[in-house]
Amino acid sequence: MNVVGRSVLAVTNRSTVRRIFAQSGAGRRLSLRFVAGETLDDGVNAAQSLNASGARVSLDHLGEHVSDAASAKRARDDYLECLDRIDQKGIDANIAVKLTQLGLGFDDELAVESLGVLAARAAEGGTTVTIDMEESVLVEPTVAAFEAVQERFGNVGIAVQSYLYRTPADLDRIAVRGGHVRLCKGAYAEPPEIAHQDLDRVDAAFDALTRRLMATSSIVPAIATHDVERIELAKRLAVGRTDPWEFQMLYGVRTTLQQSLVEDGYPLRVYVPYGSAWYAYLTRRIAERPANLVFFLRAAATR
Repeated sequence: MNVVGRSVLAVTNRSTVRRIFAQSGAGRRLSLRFVAGETLDDGVNAAQSLNASGARVSLDHLGEHVSDAASAKRARDDYLECLDRIDQKGIDANIAVKLTQLGLGFDDELAVESLGVLAARAAEGGTTVTIDMEESVLVEPTVAAFEAVQERFGNVGIAVQSYLYRTPADLDRIAVRGGHVRLCKGAYAEPPEIAHQDLDRVDAAFDALTRRLMATSSIVPAIATHDVERIELAKRLAVGRTDPWEFQMLYGVRTTLQQSLVEDGYPLRVYVPYGSAWYAYLTRRIAERPANLVFFLRAAATR
């Protein structure tokens, strides 16, 4: 993380700033624009509302980088409860998990084992598990975990980031296993040795990967973007495609565009975060890439 990012965290981690943001009307309105709420019920309610509007959902119980086995197992159990609720309520949703929330980084074996438990339960309910991608140092163990669990259960997907130079090679490995791939640009502050820094290059890499994904039948492309140019490219590439694919967008971001896509008949899945870690979710995203502050504020001001 760069100096600006560390400065952002230093400010937002202060108890007074956290309290003001969490308790102020403006702070709560901003958080509830992008996070469904603090409880599973909140996530379920948001998911049902989105389903009613014609959108699919990916439920994310917020949390990452746990440091002990008990916390990792609690996260696994919380996701099992989420999968039970999806099944019981008949919600058109899957779950999105961060492997560091399941123990990756201090007990990789536990993380992979827990991912398998979630995949097995998701399969029973006829749904899937998406692995969120985290910092670049975690890409290799994340892809390896995907390979291991997808081979066993066949209902696992993974996110990839267009700004990383290694992503095309990672797709070679992923395509062999099948599943679904969420393509996003990348939100972490990474050095120029491993990631594109220029936004035009990030977009060009995203477009190249979109073309590749939309021409591949062995995986289900999930084009995760709010960028109109990227969306229009995916629409053009989808003409004549008979295999499944979908757009993915974040909860609360460009909701008018989301509804327009649904009304036009395009498949859309909305990524819905919930949980008590909502403050950390927002501030971490901003700190990892301070330009995200502008993104969130612009999204909060427009629909």
